[in-house]
Amino acid sequence: MIVQSISALAGSQFPRGEVWLCGAGPGDPELLTLRAVQALGQADLILHDSLPGRSALRHARRSAEVVAVGKRKGAAPVPQVKINARLIAGARAGLRVLRLKGGDPFTFGRGGEEALACTAAGIPWRVIPGISAGMAAPAAAGIPITHRGMASAVTFVTAHDETGALPDLNWAALAQTGGTIAAFMAVSRLDELALRLLAGGLAPATPVAFISQASLPGQAVLRTTLGQCTLEVRRAGLPTPAMIIIGAVADLGRSALTRTLEGLRHAHG
Repeated sequence: MIVQSISALAGSQFPRGEVWLCGAGPGDPELLTLRAVQALGQADLILHDSLPGRSALRHARRSAEVVAVGKRKGAAPVPQVKINARLIAGARAGLRVLRLKGGDPFTFGRGGEEALACTAAGIPWRVIPGISAGMAAPAAAGIPITHRGMASAVTFVTAHDETGALPDLNWAALAQTGGTIAAFMAVSRLDELALRLLAGGLAPATPVAFISQASLPGQAVLRTTLGQCTLEVRRAGLPTPAMIIIGAVADLGRSALTRTLEGLRHAHG
């Protein structure tokens, strides 16, 4: 059925001289979209991030040029301006250029910057959405990011601005939302992030879930609290990439969620 679905997409050709900004999802290759698999099989040039799971690249055609341009922990061996230039040069040369990113290209993936660069250069582009780690990681850990009676809102934040510092957000207001906070790239800034939220009024007992290598074979979940998270995460030494989920839902796991749902069913007869 999946093969038939991919074949059915074959009519949607990847035009030469065009850039596709493609999300590879959180790492598990089975979470790639059918459109992403199709695009990988047609691309002439693939510029890819430091993907959490490199299995996605197995779908690339053998003749494609595959170039790593990823950034990790503030290190950018290929600056964004050079990535933009390579995308534009490839498309101008008549190539089908695929920019492959972990998660979703428009969710803390700089896809917007690349789209603007292509537009300014007169290069046609389109987006292939991917499953963002902000949704996939908590789901893989059995944590719903929204939950009736517990969290009616979710806020995605990054712990790194363009300089590598914690963004200048209204952390006090964020602490008062009463919803879920899903923090990307937050491990190295966790001390400062936690202090800002605590100073904003979020209780030290607020549940926190640290989800390492979500959807991959090495996935691990550490459950702690806002007051203890920096110490616990440092002790655990879990590898990145990781998502940090802050809020009441972070205390829910598969077993706890089952108990909660059973309680709701009993409450409503």
